[in-house]
Amino acid sequence: MLLGAAKMLQEHRNDLQGTIVLIFQPAEEGGGGAKKMLDAGALDNVDVIFALHVSTKFPIGVVASRPGPILAATSFFEAVINGKGGHAALPQHTVDPILAASNVIVSLQHLVSREADPLDSQVVSIGKFQGGGAFNVIPDSVTIGGTFRTFSKESFVQLKQRIEEVITKQASVQRCNAKVIFHENSSYPVCFNNKELHEHFRKVAGEMLGVQNVVEAVANMGGEDFAFFSEVIPGLFFFLGMKNETQGPLQSGHSPYYTVNEDVFPYGAALQASLATTYLSENPPKHTSPPEGSFHDEL
Repeated sequence: MLLGAAKMLQEHRNDLQGTIVLIFQPAEEGGGGAKKMLDAGALDNVDVIFALHVSTKFPIGVVASRPGPILAATSFFEAVINGKGGHAALPQHTVDPILAASNVIVSLQHLVSREADPLDSQVVSIGKFQGGGAFNVIPDSVTIGGTFRTFSKESFVQLKQRIEEVITKQASVQRCNAKVIFHENSSYPVCFNNKELHEHFRKVAGEMLGVQNVVEAVANMGGEDFAFFSEVIPGLFFFLGMKNETQGPLQSGHSPYYTVNEDVFPYGAALQASLATTYLSENPPKHTSPPEGSFHDEL
């Protein structure tokens, strides 16, 4: 879709009232590609940024977004809980890390249900539990792992601190010790939509698709490393529907049976091109030219 937008912009490049940068970003899923591109200067002299994400929830011709937080800050953690293994028939001679890990997991759920403000959305989910390989042997150690997500930086810092405290101290109650590792390279900030850019999006998309096809998105606890971009400059992230009931149901983006409805490509290309050109025409660029020696002709 971005290549399609590039083709349209190239055909009208003499009419552009500024410079449009096209970002072909790798490693969105866990690699933090946006952060690496930022560090490499991809947004130098860029004033605003737009991004889209296809969605199986909305029909073709429908787009969705919202001002403010749209996707959560996310991170992953792993903990190794060490005890003392032995025969399952003689548990008194062991220090059971499976029991400790089980209590840790239950206690972690209390962080959201009993410590978080019910109006401040937070998630702690455990998706990994590895320990032991025999029915009658208590293992020496257990590894658990999971993810936590919030909609504010303050809640994110607090939840991270409490996760480590709960794991280490709850393990010690069961005579075990634990080491917690946070995967910083997979930590993303809150994806935040600028209010003025959201109004611009509603106007442009409404004129192109009809106002009835521009809907308010519901914020969800998914993560998106576009958040690194919108943390530095004003940004707008929106969802582009690609559901077509006549072609049968589409699986979600994280399903092994996921397919893309390519009929949506022209919509995405036209929207991206129009969002950029319309913004330039209504907002004279703050940066008239890039520093000498740093210009990259993306077209």
